[in-house]
This record gives sequence, C-alpha cells and structure tokens, in this order.
Amino acid sequence: MKTWVRVMGIDPGFQVTGYGIIDSDGQQSRHVANGAIVARLGRDPAERLRLIFDGVSALVREFAPDELAIERVFVHRNSDSALKLGQARAAAICASFSHPLTVHEYAAREVKQAIAGKGSADKVQVAHMVGVLLSLREELQSDAADALGIALCHAHRRGMAQRLREAMG
Repeated sequence: MKTWVRVMGIDPGFQVTGYGIIDSDGQQSRHVANGAIVARLGRDPAERLRLIFDGVSALVREFAPDELAIERVFVHRNSDSALKLGQARAAAICASFSHPLTVHEYAAREVKQAIAGKGSADKVQVAHMVGVLLSLREELQSDAADALGIALCHAHRRGMAQRLREAMG
C-alpha cells in the first residue's frame, strides 16, 4: 500500500517567496497548490519578514504539509542579498514550527538536476519540466515553479531513499 506524503516547497525571497504544495508517494506526485507571498510591499525589512512568516504560517495551517523542502542559500557575489535571502528563508522555516514538520534543504543546482536533468538548467526549462511532471496546463509564475521544483526534488529523493531502505531489508 502506497503512503502519500504532503510536501510544501519554498523558494525563499526577500521580495517574493514562492510556494508549491504536492502530494507524493515517492513515485507519483500530484499538484495541490502553488503561488507566491509578495513581501516587496513591506516598507521595512522587519515588515517584509513578518509578511513571509504570516504567509507561510497560513499555508501550513491551511494545507497541513507533512514535510517542508526549502532552497539552500547560495552566496555568490552580493553578501547583502545573501543575508536578506537567509532572513527570508529563516522566516519561512520558523513559520513551520507550529506544526510537526521535518525540514529538508536543497541547493538550486540539485533541484535543477532532479527536475530538468542538468544542474545548469535555466528557469524556463525548470518551469516547463515542473508543468510536465505535474500535468499542469496553466503557465506557472517563476517563483511558484521553483517552489514546486523544490517539492518535487524532495519527493524524488525521499522516494529513492525509501526504495533503497526496502531493498536493503
């Protein structure tokens, strides 16, 4: 008997935080919801973080996910941007603490590899493959597509780990 798990993927952003929710048994995944929490309307950093926290809290209450998958922060050149992204990420993770969720982190490159087959895939390729994998007809907003990609990456990794455990006895 297959066990379905609800996974919420989060693509954190200081201005826009994408979310995607799927149900998965490790081999098949079904779309539940997706969208974005727009925080750029906040006047100051603390207000933006509150909008992210409140938005993710509401989603956790409404959809009751079992697991949370979130993108890991990547620092390239702009340390200020990385700091803001880290704060947005922390606000989203803390918002999940009101429910007993496990939190899993994935690098952007790892998500792209799992979804599009190559770690250097661009956003258009990832969004297209997310739509194909979830049999979606509507065009996805970029942040929501990334969040669904993170959720799918986790579902695939989780399913593979489960099959390995079963094979090992």
